[in-house]
Amino acid sequence: MALNLIINSNNPPLGALLTAEHVKNTVQVSVEEGKDNSLHISDSIQFSDTNSISRYLARVAPALGLYGANMMEQTEVDHWLEFSARRLCDQPDLTTALGDLDEALSLRTFLVGHALTLADLSVWAALKDHSNWPSQGKSFPHVSRWFFFLNSQVPFSAVGNKYASKKSVKNNSSSGEKKQDVGKFVELPGAEMGKVVVRFPPEASGYLHIGHAKAALLNQHYQVTFKGKLIMRFDDTNPEKEKEDFEKVILEDVAMLQIHPDQFTYTSDHFPTIMRMAEKLLAEGKAYIDDTPPEQMKQEREQRAESRCRNNTVEQNMKMWAEMKAGTEYGQTCCMRAKIDMSSNNGCMRDPTLYRCKNAPHPRTGSTYKVYPTYDFACPIVDSLEGVTHALRTTEYHDRDEQFYWIIEALGIRKPYIWEYARLNLNNTVLSKRKLTWFVDQGYVDGWDDPRFPTVRGVLRRGMTVDGLKQFIAAQGGSRSVVNMEWDKIWSFNKKVIDPVAPRYTALSSSYVVPVSVPEATVEMKEVAKHPKNEEVGVKEVWYGPRVLVEGADAETLTEGEMVTFINWGNLIITKINKEADGKVTSMEARLNLDNKDYKKTTKITWLAETNSAPLLPTICVNYQPLITKAVITKDDDFKEYINKNSKLEEKMLGDPCLKSLKKGDIIQLQRRGFYICDQPYEPISPNSCKESPCVLLYIPDGHTKEMPTAGSKDKSKSQASSNTPAKVIKAPSTSVSASAPTPASASAADLFSSIVEEGEAVRNLKAAKASKEEVDKAVQQLLSLKAQFKQETGVDYKPGMTLPTSAPATPAASASAAPASEPTSCPYTRVSQQGELVRKLKAEKAPKDRIDAAVKQLLTLKEEYKQATGQDYKPGAVPAQTTTVPVQNSAGPASAATGLYEKVAEQGEAVRKLKTEKAPKDQVDAAVKQLLALKAEYKQQTGQEYKPGLQAPASPAQTQASTASTQPSTSPQAQELYAQVAQQGELVRKLKTEKAAKEQVDEAVKTLLDLKGKYKSLTGEDYKPVTAAGATGGEDKNRKERENKSEKQGGGGGKKGKGDKGGGQGKESSGGAAGAGEGQGPKKQTRLGLEAKKEENLADWYSQVITKAEMIEYYDVSGCYVLRPWSYSIWEAIKDFFDREIKKLGVENCYFPMFVSQAALEKEKSHIADFAPEVAWVTRSGKTELAEPIAVRPTSETVMYPAYAKWVQSHRDLPIKLNQWCNVVRWEFKHPQPFLRTREFLWQEGHTAFATKEEAAEEVLQILDLYARVYEELMAIPVVKGRKTEKEKFAGGDYTTTVEAFISASGRAIQGATSHHLGQNFSKMFEIVFEDPKKPSEKQLAFQNSWGITTRTIGVLTMVHGDNMGLVLPPRVACLQVVIIPCGITASLSEQDKEALLAQCSKYLNRLQDTGIRVKSDNRDNYSPGWKFNHWELKGVPIRLEVGPKDMQQKQCVAVRRDTGTKVTIPEAEVEKRLLGMLEDIQNNLFKKASDDLKTHMVAVDTMEEFQKELDQGKIVQIPFCGGIECEDWIKKTTAKDQDLEPGAPSMGAKSLCIPFSPIKTLQPGQICVSGKEPAQYYTLFGRSY
Repeated sequence: MALNLIINSNNPPLGALLTAEHVKNTVQVSVEEGKDNSLHISDSIQFSDTNSISRYLARVAPALGLYGANMMEQTEVDHWLEFSARRLCDQPDLTTALGDLDEALSLRTFLVGHALTLADLSVWAALKDHSNWPSQGKSFPHVSRWFFFLNSQVPFSAVGNKYASKKSVKNNSSSGEKKQDVGKFVELPGAEMGKVVVRFPPEASGYLHIGHAKAALLNQHYQVTFKGKLIMRFDDTNPEKEKEDFEKVILEDVAMLQIHPDQFTYTSDHFPTIMRMAEKLLAEGKAYIDDTPPEQMKQEREQRAESRCRNNTVEQNMKMWAEMKAGTEYGQTCCMRAKIDMSSNNGCMRDPTLYRCKNAPHPRTGSTYKVYPTYDFACPIVDSLEGVTHALRTTEYHDRDEQFYWIIEALGIRKPYIWEYARLNLNNTVLSKRKLTWFVDQGYVDGWDDPRFPTVRGVLRRGMTVDGLKQFIAAQGGSRSVVNMEWDKIWSFNKKVIDPVAPRYTALSSSYVVPVSVPEATVEMKEVAKHPKNEEVGVKEVWYGPRVLVEGADAETLTEGEMVTFINWGNLIITKINKEADGKVTSMEARLNLDNKDYKKTTKITWLAETNSAPLLPTICVNYQPLITKAVITKDDDFKEYINKNSKLEEKMLGDPCLKSLKKGDIIQLQRRGFYICDQPYEPISPNSCKESPCVLLYIPDGHTKEMPTAGSKDKSKSQASSNTPAKVIKAPSTSVSASAPTPASASAADLFSSIVEEGEAVRNLKAAKASKEEVDKAVQQLLSLKAQFKQETGVDYKPGMTLPTSAPATPAASASAAPASEPTSCPYTRVSQQGELVRKLKAEKAPKDRIDAAVKQLLTLKEEYKQATGQDYKPGAVPAQTTTVPVQNSAGPASAATGLYEKVAEQGEAVRKLKTEKAPKDQVDAAVKQLLALKAEYKQQTGQEYKPGLQAPASPAQTQASTASTQPSTSPQAQELYAQVAQQGELVRKLKTEKAAKEQVDEAVKTLLDLKGKYKSLTGEDYKPVTAAGATGGEDKNRKERENKSEKQGGGGGKKGKGDKGGGQGKESSGGAAGAGEGQGPKKQTRLGLEAKKEENLADWYSQVITKAEMIEYYDVSGCYVLRPWSYSIWEAIKDFFDREIKKLGVENCYFPMFVSQAALEKEKSHIADFAPEVAWVTRSGKTELAEPIAVRPTSETVMYPAYAKWVQSHRDLPIKLNQWCNVVRWEFKHPQPFLRTREFLWQEGHTAFATKEEAAEEVLQILDLYARVYEELMAIPVVKGRKTEKEKFAGGDYTTTVEAFISASGRAIQGATSHHLGQNFSKMFEIVFEDPKKPSEKQLAFQNSWGITTRTIGVLTMVHGDNMGLVLPPRVACLQVVIIPCGITASLSEQDKEALLAQCSKYLNRLQDTGIRVKSDNRDNYSPGWKFNHWELKGVPIRLEVGPKDMQQKQCVAVRRDTGTKVTIPEAEVEKRLLGMLEDIQNNLFKKASDDLKTHMVAVDTMEEFQKELDQGKIVQIPFCGGIECEDWIKKTTAKDQDLEPGAPSMGAKSLCIPFSPIKTLQPGQICVSGKEPAQYYTLFGRSY
């Protein structure tokens, strides 16, 4: 008999494994890794308890005597098995148990009898498995003798070495955790055990980073899970990128990750086959050769225009193909393209490139080929040829999936299944090979293994372990949610691995150490454990002596007479502290108090003895910061602008003498500092250099937000200054200043600037860590002191993000002219900055409101003055603009003329904007524009430059020429001329678009613009970038404008034109809006608010985004379970309130029954439990103890409630029983969870009633069904189809089931809304719910029962039916908020009095609407713009938005915007309540009408299978004549299951019966046959695909 022992390698059953090892020669036992520990005997018999497994194995091999030789010995064996389980396993203290065991073994070699038994195996395994055994076992000699005797035997050593070491690390690393942090690995669709083939296809053009590691480890997971095959394939389709060096590197990286592919292949192995298939596509007219230039081809793709080569003949294509294969000059201008669909919305389907011509030799095929396939063409072919069953790809490839399948179908080859997962995105990190290569080439890093790099080698060098990396990747699982993660997460996993095994050492910062004199101490050495909790790590030498050193930061926290614990020594009393005048500690004296063992309330400090016997080791601790300062680099960002040039911080230390023994790669912990990895071992004085090399340690992050641990004790306030001052040695790439650049600020100013940045970061860290107030105040004081020094040095205030100020040239003339600017009070920019700082300070200190208001008012005045002086808005952090007032000069030269002209252009531009804002007549605007263009031309002639708003007017043409490099990328006259032409053409394109010119005209202008840009790039070697005000690029300026346009409709009133305009003029708001949201209102949060998926294009992504961004759910770490947030729970409460009120009218009472069900009760009704069996969750253990009988968590409550009904019902007078409970249920087994629609735990109500007669029960079934229909139609505005379920679909164990079915047209699928079941007498028979019939006193009658329920699935249905591409749309009757009031037009120009009046008006509307019973809220948040709020509340689906602005107040009105239609209605103030109540009712009715029309359009009746299939494939639900047979329904489902992937990841499914409608569309004719064509039809039945 073959037995199968399955073990969890993270928690191996050592006792069972030992037993299997002993019986393996007698009994056939196979050992496999799996999820749980169990011994598989047969399909019905399994053991999961370790002792049970051991007993069984011993009994099937009786000849070995492992269970004892007689009854007495068997009893003793049982005693010791119980002893190991209860007294050794998971017990923190073994002292008592080991004492008893020691006594038992005092005269014995074995525990039972004279030979080895299960007693020895189980007790040995329990001790081996226990972390405290080594430390506690030394006191028990007989146990130690016995243990180590067994340990030397082969079976014990083999099992111990293979499994125990794994478990000890795992157990230690997960101590204190309730469960393993493992992600959700979704089952692969269609996967069969032993047949799954996956692949990992890296391109050999760089080192692997952790994004690749995730891909490789995910593939390995499915390889192991399904006992399949993993292919590692080098994608070498591009000979220019392919480098053999990288192949070797990648193989080494894969080996580091402990991944073992079954097969290694190259795409180039299949080049001949791929070429044959490409030629087949050419011959069949499915591909063509195109010689269109690349830029033009790109434009044609964007404009969806067909190439002139698209309709080439096959002969023409073959001739051009021959040119490509030969690599001729003409051939190199061609490429092969697939002929798919140039009008497709998916850009990847617009005739993608399949082959390109490259003359470069290939590392493997040499010069054999001149043409090479693209990755997108080669990948599906090679996947198919190599037998790949499941191609794992990141979601970023989603658009290419359609192309992948087109290629498969066009070639008629086997189709692999694509499985998507989310790519790994980490904050402050770039993973692009191109960008990483740039860092290496520019020397910002030491190489590809630099610890700051996200490469596999880089993170391993920084101290990441392979186990830590694998655990992190495992925790991510197969999730498709694309999120940006912090590095903290990955390092916290690593800490779990290294913490249990990293030896502890000591090091002190050499910048500030204090000697402590301990006269009574003698120089001596003792051995102490390297790890206080793991003796297996070993011991180290600790030296003691009369002179020891401590950290200065620690010394400053101590007081005379204080008892202090010196770690690894004991308690000492500080007797004297010597300080300098400034409070710095110079030395201390202490005396030993080692007999006092009370360490609970003492300060713990690290120290090192200063002795000639063991000199301290020179050590350098290195801490790395992120290379990128911005958390998320978007596609519009230039990553080079966010490089942290001070990303490497070094600190000199005095190290523990034991650090001398460290080897490269050793991981240690410096006590009270953190974990470090040895990057460079200590080397003694070299005979060559006569210098010693210090030990270099790299700090390993541990997942905490604090960047670098520092010394200090329970009170760090005194140490803050020393730990945060920039005393550390900072190494960063040096920057040089060109000769033409201004003189940089002095070295002291630069140092101060860096110090302020560091100190500011320290303050933020302290606040984030919620440090003590004294500690924060001290750091803030230090920061303010540094800022004051900076101002004194530079004459300007420090501003975050500012450019370091340049020093003035030292000429007398310059000094004289610059004198006024050097006084802070004379600079408008400085005055605004100072006032803004004051406002922030007042807010931080929570000053009285009147003081803050006065300061804000002053700030706004200063901003206005600044704008008048400079012609532009104040921007915090921007380079201060020069005032437009021209300094007095000796003679009026070209500079003054240019400046005057610059001002005229600016004024005329302002005049044009004003005219446009006021909607002046067109001829007036045109005249002003004409004058503006003339002034700009004159300005250009005068200065040689294009006019740019926000630029400083040039001082003179000469100066202009000298400074051209700072404003334009190239200084050649041709480049400048071309630059001006591009700018002019860009202006023309913008004008045409503004005027909504004809498409041909715009396209022609755009084409000219692109040509000019191309010429400019050819001439200068760089892209054209328009220069804007604070040195920002045109792309950034454009993005800013887009954000401003989206954020709010300018003018504060949603951009309404003419009537109803809110607040100030549009032009004013658009120019001052950015600043207006600044100082007085707090920071604006940057969020990705809107939906990124469209309902009609990707319903699954759309649904996921709506429910998360509308704040309905939060994902949870148990698959299939979700957090219902208040916004969705309020919908459930509305349903609950309505339904609860209605059922109480029917006499139903609420109650609550337990959630646990005994196995016996659950299995009483066989057909009932058979239907639910796969979904039942079982509780099998309490703590570590197996329950005698498993207990089920209710999947439904019939079997919980009916035993009680049986007790309560004795006579007909006890009936009817009408009970309902609002509770949760758990249904576990499914593979594709969707929030609300398909979850493992959900909320519902379940009603359970019992009646004396069938008629009463049947009447209630329909009453409840009508209530469910009202919930959907009256509350949620969703039409439903009422009907009865077929025999196949009815409730298990019931007589019949009635249902309401809803329809979701976006997916073409129906969904069961709620069900009302008549159970008949089936359950009353099983549970003996009987009563005496008054008509027949001697007879017992069975009760007739019903059960009925509705769930939180309703919320998902509502979301899918009504939601649109802007988000949720809520019917007013279930909306948490029915109206949201948004104040608009609060701009910088609005007075404080008007602002208060506006908010008061909003408050008035709020109170009036609340009094009317409307659920309403006023959104008065001042850190969001009105536009942001509009989007936010639209996304959340609030039925009505009420906009109130200053002009509305003047005109005594407000504007209501409907969520369902977007219609805006102006409402007089006096009619608000009445009009809004009517509008809410109209929205409810409109939503119901819209959904009803949708249902009518998509529900049809047909009579044949062909028509049925056709309508079904068009996303409809169909009423068909049906015989009612279960076999026939199965046949229909199978026939209609035609690979319909309705949503990404959802299973393919056929049509199932939804219900037999009570009101069918058509009447069944006599003799009508079922659509199967076999049996007579019984009724029209509604079929469709369903959730």
